[in-house]
Amino acid sequence: MRRRLFEPEHQDFRNTVRGFVEQSLTPRHPEWEQARMVSRDAWTEAGALGLLSMDVPEEYGGSGVTDFRYNAIVTEELAEAGLSGVGFPLHTDIVVPYLIKHGGDELKRRWLPKAVTGEGITAIAMSEPAAGSDLQGIEASAVWSGDHYLLNGQKTFISNGLQADLVVVVARTNPAAGHKGISLLAVERGMPGFERGRNLEKIGQHAQDTAELFFRDVRVPRSHLLGEEGSGFRYLMEALPVERLTIAVGAVAQADAALRATVAYCRERRAFGRALAEFQHVRFELAEMRTEIDIGRAFVDRAIEELNQGGLDTKTASEAKWWTTDMCSRVTDRCLQLFGGYGYMVEYPIARHFVDSRVARIYGGSNEIMKEIIGRAVVAGD
Repeated sequence: MRRRLFEPEHQDFRNTVRGFVEQSLTPRHPEWEQARMVSRDAWTEAGALGLLSMDVPEEYGGSGVTDFRYNAIVTEELAEAGLSGVGFPLHTDIVVPYLIKHGGDELKRRWLPKAVTGEGITAIAMSEPAAGSDLQGIEASAVWSGDHYLLNGQKTFISNGLQADLVVVVARTNPAAGHKGISLLAVERGMPGFERGRNLEKIGQHAQDTAELFFRDVRVPRSHLLGEEGSGFRYLMEALPVERLTIAVGAVAQADAALRATVAYCRERRAFGRALAEFQHVRFELAEMRTEIDIGRAFVDRAIEELNQGGLDTKTASEAKWWTTDMCSRVTDRCLQLFGGYGYMVEYPIARHFVDSRVARIYGGSNEIMKEIIGRAVVAGD
């Protein structure tokens, strides 16, 4: 099915991204998987090509492009190439927008130019050992003390956590105010009391540095408060639809890549004297997966249009995230099965697609939470 989402200028941008992925990222990804971290020069190379934080205003060194189709292209090309460890979308789509929308001028002038060039890598610290999808269970605290906040707490499962130069930390500034007592603080590398834990071992996405973060009496100046004190939960809720759409974009692209690899394999692999693709059961499997991917892509493309028009709501983003990530898990599992024993070998891309895609049903809010959000909207008549 022909996509109608993109214009010629988007295809030119895709060609740039694809060339960069093929020439500079894909050949090095195996070494990054071994190191459990993407090298920083990959970030600065991406920045030099204009692939990071495109929506940063020109006055802060960006291009000021707010068309999410460009963001989607970067996510798609990384996902289709199986580059699960490259954290550009997290940086561009999720973290930097908090600085653009809610950061003070001093913070913007210091950090947004670096976000564009890739010299300043960002992360967001929400999850804690006892609080994941339930953001109201956050225990990290930031107490006002004279002319600064004293930040204490622990975060876990933080993507870009080891490399991040600036971390947006979700903390309680008023424990008695419930969700209205949550604020966002920008914490810089090198602030006394800010420490990194281990690079967490995961079943997939091995090139992505995913860390524990510790904050012990970290002095955070007032200028590093994002927006208004106590408005952090609202800011998070406003931003989560974009995060979930980014996850959905990646899920569809990864499922598509897995299917294309499987079709090629089934054409070549022979069993009982004929190619796998000649068996009716195999063709039915491929037909079902192709249809699911096309349906998911049509929905996600429409959601991107809604976002560009300023109308992407929480329910639609949750539907996209839940359905596409479940679909991607089904597709990668069925594709692996068609590869047989070879599908279980790490040297085959389908094995990596299988393990790398699994976490998408968990992060960004688990799919069970997505269904709860959608269900509440349905009951309310939305």
